[in-house]
Amino acid sequence: LPPGTRRLYWKGLVDVSVQVVDLQAGAELPAALAARLTQTQLRLRSVSGLNGVLQVQVPAGQCALLTIDGKVDRLLQAGSHAFWKFGRSIAVELVDLRLQAVEVSGQDIMTRDKVSLRLNLSATYRHTDVLRAFAQLQKPAEHLYRELQFALRAAVGTRTLDELLENKTVIDDVVTAHMAAKLQPFGMVVESVGVKDIVLPGEMKAILTQVVQAEKQAQANVIRRREETAATRSLLNTAKVMEDNPVALRMKELETLERVAERIDKISVFGGLDQVLNGLVKMR
Repeated sequence: LPPGTRRLYWKGLVDVSVQVVDLQAGAELPAALAARLTQTQLRLRSVSGLNGVLQVQVPAGQCALLTIDGKVDRLLQAGSHAFWKFGRSIAVELVDLRLQAVEVSGQDIMTRDKVSLRLNLSATYRHTDVLRAFAQLQKPAEHLYRELQFALRAAVGTRTLDELLENKTVIDDVVTAHMAAKLQPFGMVVESVGVKDIVLPGEMKAILTQVVQAEKQAQANVIRRREETAATRSLLNTAKVMEDNPVALRMKELETLERVAERIDKISVFGGLDQVLNGLVKMR
C-alpha cells in the first residue's frame, strides 16, 4: 500500500496484519521481505503495489551503481536487492568489473613525413574504482575511447613512416604509457594495447613494394657475386693441385670423360680402350 492509502478490512473471518514501514529510515527493503517479493509471478495470486518497489538483480562479475535523487549512494554487489521508490528517485546502472575490450577502428593519421595511415587499435581495460570513475566522468567508456584516439595520434604523428615500420611495437608502448598517466585519476587501468592493422595508401604501397624489390635484388646480386668469387677461388685451387700432381690431373680427366659419357647414348670406339683413355680426353 503506498503512502496516504486508506483501506477497510473485516476482522475475524480472515487474519489481517499490517506492518508499517518508515520510509525515512532507508530506501532498501529488508532482505527477508525482498526475498518474499521475488518471483511473485509464480504465485496463485499476484502481489499488488509492486510498482513502488525497484527490484535489482546484479549478475556475478558485475556491480551496480545506486543513485538516489541524482546523488551516487553506494555500490551494490552481486545478488538481489530491492528499494522503495516512494518519495525518492532511484536509478541503478550496472558496471562490468571484468576485463573489457574496446576497438578503435579506421583512424586516419598523418605521420611526421606527411604519409597518411589508417590504423586499427584494440585495447583491454577494467575498473579499479567505480565510484571515483562515475563521480568524475559522465561516461567513462567514452572518455577511454577519446584518450585512446589522442594517444594513437601522439604516437604516429611524431614519427616517420620508416620509424613505424622498423619498430611496430613503439605505438603500443607510447599508447600504454599515455593511458596509464591519463586514467589513473579516474579509477581505470588499461591492461593491454595492440595495433591490429596499419593500412598504407595505394600509391605508397606500390612505392614501398618497389623499394623492397630493389633491396632484395641488391642482396641477391651480392650473394651471387660472393658465390661466383668462391667458385673461381675453388677452381684456382684445384688447378694448382693438378699442376703439381699428375695423378690428380688424370683423375680429373677421367671424371670429365664420365660426365661426357653420361650424355651420349652410343659411343663408337676405334683404336681400343687405350684410345678412349688417352686419345679422347687430353688436357694440356
